[in-house]
Amino acid sequence: MIPQALLGSGNRMGWENGERMVGMKSYKWLVVVIVIVALLAAVWLAIKPGDLSSSAGGKDRVVVIHLSGTIEEGSEGYGFVQSITPRNVERQLERAAGDADIKAAVLRVNSPGGPVAASQQIASYIKKFPKPLVISMGDMVASGGYYISAPARGIVAEPGTLTGSIGVISQVMDMEGLYEKLGIKIETIKSGRHKDMLSRQLTPEERELMQRLSDDIYEQFISDVAAGRNLNKEKVRDLATGQVYTGTQALNLGLIDRLGGIEEAVEWAGEMAGIASPQKYELPSPSIREQIFGLGLKITTLIDQLSTPPEIQILNYLRQFNPGPRLIVE
Repeated sequence: MIPQALLGSGNRMGWENGERMVGMKSYKWLVVVIVIVALLAAVWLAIKPGDLSSSAGGKDRVVVIHLSGTIEEGSEGYGFVQSITPRNVERQLERAAGDADIKAAVLRVNSPGGPVAASQQIASYIKKFPKPLVISMGDMVASGGYYISAPARGIVAEPGTLTGSIGVISQVMDMEGLYEKLGIKIETIKSGRHKDMLSRQLTPEERELMQRLSDDIYEQFISDVAAGRNLNKEKVRDLATGQVYTGTQALNLGLIDRLGGIEEAVEWAGEMAGIASPQKYELPSPSIREQIFGLGLKITTLIDQLSTPPEIQILNYLRQFNPGPRLIVE
């Protein structure tokens, strides 16, 4: 004979599992609806009439390229995600360089910064751009945002723009106390005595190692800004305290060249290219295929998140605070 209590427990467990399955099916239907609505929205955006400036004729064009968000290494979302990636910048600069009607470029930048290597890659694309290129700074162009701006032929900012913040930061979170409260035990097997240094509290020796890494990147930052802005390296070092400056302060310190907005940047870029009356131009939006592809990537991620058990979602959330070695210029 099977005890009644056990039968009751089993029935309850079966009922809870069935309810969970129904909930998962509801989630899947919700995802399907989201996908359909999002695809329809992408089609609508693709056929929506664009800005008149993007279709203006003429051969004396100054293209305006908008770069907004944090700097990231990952693939871009074709306009669905506000981030700046090396591949996206490279693609847009290649299109501008290959268009004979485009004589110069203005990059409208709004960014608080991001990872070092991605910032350096973008800066190299800007430095190699074969036509006159001017940076137009928005609300904030700090740290990595300034890193990618420094090699441009000229920099224009509003008086109230916040820029500078030349410095490097890295943070290591000690999660042991939190894991203990959650009842999570981690067993570490390693080869190399410092391999797990970023998953626990740092030792004095490891703290010194991290400081050396930060100092090395800091020196690279200073050298690249000095070269891009044609400034004395020691002067840049004096300014590289990590603090931000207003556009007016940055002008007096030599970190930018002029005060103004996009129109002033376009006019100046036109002057550099020898254009009497430059026409402001914006590159056409990504094709419908590219937009749907980018949307598909985001939907795939959403489906993956919805199908992941809650306890695994919690662990993944915690891991983002301790992703491994990551020096940030922001």
